Amino acid sequence: MAEAIRDGLRLEAIAADIAGDGDTALELLSINAYDIAVLDRDIPGPSGDEVARHIVASGGGMPVLMLTAADRLDDKASGFELGADDYLTKPFELLELVLRLRALDRRRAHNRPPVREIAGLRLDPFRREVYRDNRYIALTRKQFAVLEVLVASEGGVVSAEELLERAWDENADPFTNAVRITVSALRKRLGEPWIIATAPGVGYRIDTPTVTGHGGGDRA
Repeated sequence: MAEAIRDGLRLEAIAADIAGDGDTALELLSINAYDIAVLDRDIPGPSGDEVARHIVASGGGMPVLMLTAADRLDDKASGFELGADDYLTKPFELLELVLRLRALDRRRAHNRPPVREIAGLRLDPFRREVYRDNRYIALTRKQFAVLEVLVASEGGVVSAEELLERAWDENADPFTNAVRITVSALRKRLGEPWIIATAPGVGYRIDTPTVTGHGGGDRA
């Protein structure tokens, strides 16, 4: 069922990783930064309840949606007492899960990073909008995700491997050329002069202006 849910979420442009047991869930949580956790209360190993306690104790503010076959009021109450933000009983329609995930995502707006500006770019993570020199630029979800990582690095080089890890999910093929293709398309969307520079054999960065030491001009 987890794989079917993951595939359905992907069709809705929601990337998801699967943890088949509590230990795997805790390991993934220690490695990756997720927007929302969907927890089945009856997973093997540390239960969904224990994973929820870990998430709440971490203080990161990650919303938790609990899944369970139990629909009694006291079961739901115990889930909310653990720190769950929402509750969905099985069986359920995928559309309802999608709607609840999007609602949770909207509610965590106050935890979102601030609007970032660099080299004439303005990226708003909450509104999912990008402007260059006050001109709105329409991006695909993947292009936006890649640009968000590059902008956050503030001109530092980001490797293709890191982009693949942070803008795709864990099932992405490490040998794919998706990063190169996406960066190329993104560069064209942002327009000239090119603002995404390639560090040969290393990765990509936002090309920020630099000032020479003796009265020189800026270089874009």
